[in-house]
Amino acid sequence: METLTIYHNPRCSKSRAALALLQEKKVPLRVVEYLKEPLSFEELKKLQRLLGLSPREWVRKGEEEYKKAKLGPESSDDDILRAMAKYPILMERPIVVRGKRAVVGRPPEKVLELLG
Repeated sequence: METLTIYHNPRCSKSRAALALLQEKKVPLRVVEYLKEPLSFEELKKLQRLLGLSPREWVRKGEEEYKKAKLGPESSDDDILRAMAKYPILMERPIVVRGKRAVVGRPPEKVLELLG
């Protein structure tokens, strides 16, 4: 099986649960702690295509940085992605990528969709 990439925040229980599920299945993994290794705007744009979601669907609106970035309902996709690049805490977690597909692991069991 090809290596999956998990964008992981070890302080997040959902992210830890998704990682544990994948490890339990003995899936080859590349773990990226995105708070330590933030994604660039271009990487986030690629992730958006793989997810097939608007950034609005995977931005964490409850974070203080959402307000700092002056984001709101009128913000464009690119505005949101630029804010995620600047403030990686805004990215929903975990996100798991396999090939040309990606899912947000909420609930954590959602990551298992990539194994089928």
